[in-house]
Amino acid sequence: MEKESLRVRPDGMLADTPHPPALGSALTNRYITTDFSEALLEFVTPAFTTTWETLRFLCDIHQFTYDRLGDDVLWATSMPCHLPADQDIPLARYGRSNVGRMKTVYRRGLGYRYGRMMQTIAGVHFNYSIPEAFWPLFQEHEKQIGDLEEFRSAAYLGLVRNFRRFGWLVLYLFGASPALCKSFAGTAATGMSSLDNETWYEPFGTSLRMSDLGYSNRTQSKINISLNSLDQYVADLVKAISTPEPRYQEIGVEPQVDADEGDYRQLSVNRLQIENEYYSAIRPKRVAYTGERPTEALRRGGVEYVEIRSIDINVFDPVGINQNVMRFMEAFLIFCLLSESPPLDDAGLDEAAGNQSLVARRGRDPALRLMRNRNEVSLVEWGGEIVDGVRAIADLIDRGTSGREHASAVEVQAGLLADPEVTPSARLLQELRLAGSGFFEFAMQTARGHRDYFQALAAMNAERLQHFETEASNSLRRQSEIEEADTLSFEQYLANYFAGT
Repeated sequence: MEKESLRVRPDGMLADTPHPPALGSALTNRYITTDFSEALLEFVTPAFTTTWETLRFLCDIHQFTYDRLGDDVLWATSMPCHLPADQDIPLARYGRSNVGRMKTVYRRGLGYRYGRMMQTIAGVHFNYSIPEAFWPLFQEHEKQIGDLEEFRSAAYLGLVRNFRRFGWLVLYLFGASPALCKSFAGTAATGMSSLDNETWYEPFGTSLRMSDLGYSNRTQSKINISLNSLDQYVADLVKAISTPEPRYQEIGVEPQVDADEGDYRQLSVNRLQIENEYYSAIRPKRVAYTGERPTEALRRGGVEYVEIRSIDINVFDPVGINQNVMRFMEAFLIFCLLSESPPLDDAGLDEAAGNQSLVARRGRDPALRLMRNRNEVSLVEWGGEIVDGVRAIADLIDRGTSGREHASAVEVQAGLLADPEVTPSARLLQELRLAGSGFFEFAMQTARGHRDYFQALAAMNAERLQHFETEASNSLRRQSEIEEADTLSFEQYLANYFAGT
């Protein structure tokens, strides 16, 4: 799991102080780092075999962090707090090494390309892999011959294609961002309703984070990356990274007068600076070696796991997600893997993107109809068919356990499909109306409540606490060692990186 959280001051404004030293180095700490901004913390768990282990570790990271935040609190929602002017949102800093400098320049480029405000949106990333013992048995079951690695990659890409087809359901079930601060979207007309002087909202919205206001922005609409084979996927990403974009050529690369610290404005003038810039609800991935590009890692060993990026922070859970969501997601992803998954052409990708956009803005609208293979279908009808398939997978998973945890988790989500008013997005709007408060006030009160929750927990297991403390101190040492070992100029480092050497 990767969970992002904005660090905010006691008054609710974005924190403008550096990453707390007590949390270690954002460059090298395995569990606590930063994303776009110094104020956007990212918590990362190891890979575990159970949802409980993962959630427990994520909770411990929160507790450890809160003990070292001082007066700051962690924002409780995906859509951000009151923000300063775009140029005043601080970029994440990773030290003076080439790799650290590259990470900051990449973020500076994102700011020029899309605006820094958009990069303060936070979410939960669900990383999932099937146990390795499964693949040879599945290959035999499917009566496929040939290289196991190629079979596994093709199967994962089938999962990815189906997630693009069915992933709108994740926004409906787990979207928790139907409202936002006007400081984010501006006070001009946006097509949204006004709840009060400080809050825009969509009456039937589920995840404005995943709408055209957030990550599904129009800037990348012309970049369609094929999901039909690993070779095509990698080739399309490489093409986007090497194809100049006129708008980004106008920004330039070399330092200009207004570039802070006289550093590069972006890594390149191409459609994508690096692979991670491609915004997608799901990515096929492999753990990369140090200095290895993600596409090179995929070429080397094929797809190892998938990263789901469309889950909002649940404001009603102190860690932002719960076990029912995680169990449903596991069954849902296996359903996507085992279901028939024909190739997706550009029209199919556009249809999937259109459904995501509709559900993000109007997912709870009873009149909403989606497109399936160029035919209209009601959200409830299609969603019910998907949940029936996921329910069957959950029953299979539970046969190997002593309980019915996965099946129960599916039934909880089936209830949300039957009654939109109990979805997280509807509950958030209900809370705003009942409290008579705007989005900012509600989110700030919730953030304080989450802080109190973690501070009231019993003392952390001594071994786990020592583990976090050791990682924090060792990460500072590792950053120093990386900086001292640098011998190349930054220009040569970048050249070598993009050349794959």
